[in-house]
Amino acid sequence: MKGVVAFLLVLCYLAIGVAAWTCTEAPRLYNVQQIDAGLGKVIARDHNYAYFLAGSSWYRLSTIRLKHVSVGPAGIWGVGSNNLVYKYIAGNFQQSRGLSMLQVDAGGNDQVVGVNNGWGAYCLRSASALAYSGPSSLSWTYLSRSMKYFSCSPHNGCWGVDRSYRVYYAQVNPSTCSSSAWRIVSGRSLQMIEVGTDGKVFGVSTTGQVVQRAGISSRYPYGTSWVTIDVCLRMRHVSYDLGKLWVVSQSGFVLQCTH
Repeated sequence: MKGVVAFLLVLCYLAIGVAAWTCTEAPRLYNVQQIDAGLGKVIARDHNYAYFLAGSSWYRLSTIRLKHVSVGPAGIWGVGSNNLVYKYIAGNFQQSRGLSMLQVDAGGNDQVVGVNNGWGAYCLRSASALAYSGPSSLSWTYLSRSMKYFSCSPHNGCWGVDRSYRVYYAQVNPSTCSSSAWRIVSGRSLQMIEVGTDGKVFGVSTTGQVVQRAGISSRYPYGTSWVTIDVCLRMRHVSYDLGKLWVVSQSGFVLQCTH
């Protein structure tokens, strides 16, 4: 298996070098399903367990099985196999009561956002997210938009993908969870999207390509175009933090890339 991975990585170096990205294999987990990076921390989900990267080693955070996990200014949050939301507190995931979710994101300005099992986009106010110590109910605010994946940043609003793979952008107030009008961002069909703590936006297309939103500015916070990052493999998940792009292949191994 190592030989196959090494061969594929050589091919990736050739492809990625054209776009000025340099990628290496990340410290190895064997069946990574999803990865998230924020505030210098990296967590991944392998065989439905959450792992934390420290140096060159992965450490399992808990025996609780999760279908999604996220790290950011609001802490470490996850969604269990029972669709209930968990927050990582004092060395373990504490289960909340209330809304059933499919995906959560802790990368906003202390708020937590997510998608419930009815495909609705929801927001948990920053004060509630930071203060939550479990076990109790969480009060989520519906954002009047259907989504399948949802991500926020302290510096560049919130981005989402709906079940038709269309991309949307909005500003969400972290204190009140009120949102601006949703703007459709055309040009690519994406299966997931992540916005880094610094506001850079990356996604994975429906064909497994990694893309970045270019032209983001104060005038155009939703950007102006999509740029394809020519990773030679089909990918299923991506996350970005502190200059590093973390990409999960459909076969479950992780690349770490720098630009």
